[in-house]
Amino acid sequence: MYDALLKKIDKKEAKVGILGMGYVGLPLAEVFCGAGFPTLGFDIDPEKVRKLNAGKSYIQHIPTPQIKQMRESGRFKASNDPKTLRDCDALIICVPTPLSKSRDPDMTYVIRTAETIAGQLRKNHLVVLESTTYPGTTREVLVPILEKTGLKAGKDFFVAFSPEREDPGRKDYTTSTIPKVVGGLDPKSSKLATTLYARAVKAVVPVSSCDIAEAAKIVENVYRCVNIAMVNELKMVFDRMGIDVWEVIEAAKTKPFGFQAFYPGPGLGGHCIPIDPFYLTWKARHFGMPTRFIELAGEINTSMPHYVVEHVIKALNTRKKAINGAKILVLGLAYKPNIDDIRESPSIELIELLKQAGAKVDYNDPHVPTTHKQREHDLRMKSVPLTPRKLAEYDCVVISTNHDAYDYQMIVDNAKLVVDTRNACAKVKGPKKNVFKA
Repeated sequence: MYDALLKKIDKKEAKVGILGMGYVGLPLAEVFCGAGFPTLGFDIDPEKVRKLNAGKSYIQHIPTPQIKQMRESGRFKASNDPKTLRDCDALIICVPTPLSKSRDPDMTYVIRTAETIAGQLRKNHLVVLESTTYPGTTREVLVPILEKTGLKAGKDFFVAFSPEREDPGRKDYTTSTIPKVVGGLDPKSSKLATTLYARAVKAVVPVSSCDIAEAAKIVENVYRCVNIAMVNELKMVFDRMGIDVWEVIEAAKTKPFGFQAFYPGPGLGGHCIPIDPFYLTWKARHFGMPTRFIELAGEINTSMPHYVVEHVIKALNTRKKAINGAKILVLGLAYKPNIDDIRESPSIELIELLKQAGAKVDYNDPHVPTTHKQREHDLRMKSVPLTPRKLAEYDCVVISTNHDAYDYQMIVDNAKLVVDTRNACAKVKGPKKNVFKA
């Protein structure tokens, strides 16, 4: 059976089912479909399934023509019927792994998806987990659920872990060109999963186990989390000293070795960096190991929206204006520039904190026309127009996301006050007495 599956994968005849058609699963489906594999996009959301089968996209950086092309190829279809998973040869799990309110891993989506697969599991299935998680998840969570069927991993079916490395909106690297780390539960699983990805992406990096692959992804995100926390703390320190942290970073990065530039902001966003380090801290506690460094970084980064609000209050005070009752416009709801992804965006918490302080808050984001219900938030807001007249109505404008679409000269010229969390106004000409950095 193993040889037959390997041959099927090698010839691109294996049907690939991807569970979760979000920011990770949909780009991956496009890659496998484009590589010539028959591809199934599975999602429990019937509206996503309907749009995909109609050749329409719901993610901005994956345009509708690309989905239409996938459908016209005859190699892609979407479904929310679990029975369709049985016909697949490889099943790839791309579902969220959020945190609970106490910052513990919430494995609900992985567990439910594993149970769905178990209901359709057959001999010779390859199951790959891509959702970012703590080391040991594949062995300790996924495999036991699948083995409740009576089938044995490594013998009757095969299991691997390959962490997603998506960076929505990035142009220089894509799903197909980012090297793919792959770790199998056993040598046969590793060979199957490595071969599968090698037929679809540019480079595959095999590692010795699922645990190594899981840990590699955590390390990537802890690295970014800690370094961003460092520059956020430096920003606060240098602010007290009257030193511009952005100018400091620009000078420091001229060193051709020993330094990599990270930039401060209003907090961390996206699905990975604000969450994944806490998966490791939770797991480390099981081994009696404190992770003080990581937890400190997390505390600094999660405090940044509060720091921004403090600077908004200070800026308003210079105009003898209280935050209670002030009209404030937040620019940018997405967690990073030029995308429509608002997962874990610091802008969300920033808006909520400003409202709690009594401010009347609106937002503008050219990529996010309306908000949608999230696990922990439901703003129920619409993006307001961004015009000179509209800007003049607000007591303060807060730049939270530095989208390229914004005309920062126009913003500074027409806003009464600007609190800039991204150094977005650096190239604005003329006096900037109404601009406060935060």
